[in-house]
Formats: sequence, C-alpha cells, structure tokens
Amino acid sequence: MNYSEAIDYLYRQAPMFQQHGAKAYKSGLENTVALDAVFNHPHRAYKTIHVAGTNGKGSTSHLLASVLQCAGYKVGLYTSPHLRDFRERIRVNGTMISEQTVVDFVEAHQALVEELQPSFFELTTALAFQYFAQQQVDVAVIEVGLGGRLDCTNIISPVLSVITNISLDHTDLLGDTLEKIAVEKAGIIKPNTPVIIGETQPELAPVFVQIARDKNAPILFADEIMAGKNVPLSALKGNYQIKNSRTVLVALRQLQKLGFRITEADIELGFLEVVERTGLQGRWQVLGTKPTIVCDTGHNEGGVRFVVEQLAQQSFERLHIVFGVVSDKKVDHILSLLPKNATYYFTKAQIPRALDEKGLQVQAAEFGLLGSTYSSVNEALEAAKRSASERDFIFIGGSNFVVAEII
Repeated sequence: MNYSEAIDYLYRQAPMFQQHGAKAYKSGLENTVALDAVFNHPHRAYKTIHVAGTNGKGSTSHLLASVLQCAGYKVGLYTSPHLRDFRERIRVNGTMISEQTVVDFVEAHQALVEELQPSFFELTTALAFQYFAQQQVDVAVIEVGLGGRLDCTNIISPVLSVITNISLDHTDLLGDTLEKIAVEKAGIIKPNTPVIIGETQPELAPVFVQIARDKNAPILFADEIMAGKNVPLSALKGNYQIKNSRTVLVALRQLQKLGFRITEADIELGFLEVVERTGLQGRWQVLGTKPTIVCDTGHNEGGVRFVVEQLAQQSFERLHIVFGVVSDKKVDHILSLLPKNATYYFTKAQIPRALDEKGLQVQAAEFGLLGSTYSSVNEALEAAKRSASERDFIFIGGSNFVVAEII
C-alpha cells in the first residue's frame, strides 16, 4: 500500500465530515474511548493544551505551537481541516507526519477500522495521539474538530483549555442558538484546569462562568485582561488576528504560571515566525499583487463578518469576489453580510458538500450580489484575473475548500 492508497482507504472506510457533512459525524465518545484503549492512552504521555471555538481556533493553536517551539519544547500540533495534504493535520515542530507513518498505521489497523467503523476524525485523532507519543513530544496543542463536549479530542486532560469565541455554525449538530453552542464548546472545560475565554460575549459569559465554577476551573477572559494593551507583531495578517493574539498572550501567561519556560523573546519570535514554524496557510493570505489577490478561510457568519470588515479597509478601484460555499451552511446569513459593490464569480469546490454554483448565484441575487457562474474554482479565479486591472482587488473565499483549491 502506498500513501495515496492509504488515504483513499481512510476516506472510503471512514467518511470525512469535511467531504460529506453531518452523515459522516458520529456523536458520542464510545469509538474514541475504544480506540484510545487499544492504543494504550497515548495522550497521557505528554502535556496537552486544548483549543475550541467557532472562529480563530486554528490561528490560536498555530501561534501557541510556534511560541512553544521557540521556547525549546518539542511540540505536537493537531488541527483540521487540511487544505492540500492530509498530513497538514498532524505536525511535530512544524514538520508534517511522514507518508510512510500514515501508510504503516493504516496497514496495521485495517481489521480494527472494519470492526469499529470509526469516523474519519476519530481515526485521525487516534493516529495523531499515537504519533505524538512515538515522537516523544513535550506538549501537544490539540484543536477541537467540532463543538467540544462530544468531540473525540475531548478525552484529553489538558493543562490549559482555550475557547476563542462563539458564533453560529454547525447549528444542525451543536444547537440553533449561541447559548446552546456555548454549552457544547464549554464541554472542554476540565476540573481544576484553567480556561481562557477569548472574547467576552455578555449573553454567554454567565454560561462559561457557571460551568467553570461547577468544575472549580479558574476562568480568564482574555479581551478584558488585554484591554488597551498592545500585542506582539504577528506574521498573520487581518485585523481579526488581534483578537487571537490577545487570547494567545493570556494563554501564554497562564502557561508561564504553570511552569513553562517561555521568555518575551520566545513570544516575539513565535508570533513573527508562525507561518514558517507551523505551516499555517489561508488566513488573509496574499497570493498576488497588481491586482492584489487575497484568500481567507473564514466560512461561517462570524468568519465572513471579519473578512468583510477587512475588505472595507482596503484600497482598490474595483472589488472581485470568487465565492463558493458548502450546502449545509446557513447561506442566507453569510450572503447578507457580503458587499454589494463587487463583481462575483460564483463557483464550487470539488467535494460532495459543495453548493451548486448556479443555486448559489440565485440565492445571492436576492441580496443584490451579482455575477457569473463557473464550474471550478480555478476557472472562476482566471475569469476574475482577466477582468481585473492592476488597481483592483480579488478576494477568494467562502469555504476552506475553495481556498484549498487555489493555494
């Protein structure tokens, strides 16, 4: 079995949520607990930091990992989804898991996979936890896949929990109100373990405070602690990264109190070199100039709101937006936020969940968003390039998978 065959097997035997949506989602931790027992609880061999939230958890996880690497720790980083290569999900000191390691894992555990029928994410999590133990990492930064309470990463006992923010996303699985979603995210709060809340949302703060109190978990609201204070210069662009930076700084201060040896120089360098050290992509990433071409993976109401605010601060003659979404999003909420003074290039990523570009065009027109349709992301981008002058701005987004096909 080669790497391509191993990945095909994973996708075939364990449907991936990013590809297939809710039908690939398995609620509950039974499979995860069973897999964890088979592998002898590998996550207990190293310290962990758990990161949840609707938006910003990926950037927050990468920033934490980068600073910890600068501080001399061997750091595991588990994130999702990947953009180009499955191996992006599992890294040690920024280096992706090897193709051969993935092949060996799949070959060794096919019988187990066929017996338990785990989801793609359950199996991937087991692989990540085992790999980090084999690599003898000092600490692993673990990003929640979906929600928190029932997410299969939630078997860990972290030294620190982080919840970046709460917005409407995956409402069919997590609940149709912010309060319900907050309860699910707060499920990562562990007894006697500090938790950092990135953004104070007045209607949700009592939810976190009560759950933290019930578990005797010290709770800190990062935006309140960092009010009026500067953050280090970061390689991550986009104004929304300031919120993530504040969250990370408060988390790092807490880690220092827990005995982690992290200097101010480590923090400064970790922020500046986060892309090189961790491989993070797709966050207000500049792909070209004359015209300016930028992509961003913001794909839910909160993420798109940040993107639109950022677009409003750019200088250009005309705005072109290459846009595609997945079919199980509340598209109306997203479309209502997008600027009307742009030419749209409606498209779809090559995944089963993608919303048909012509259907997207019809829905967008109801919000005054006008443009043509294209059957592939690259075709849409090429059309935008042909139409744009050097002083124009092209934005690509709406879905992780639209961005993935570009970068």
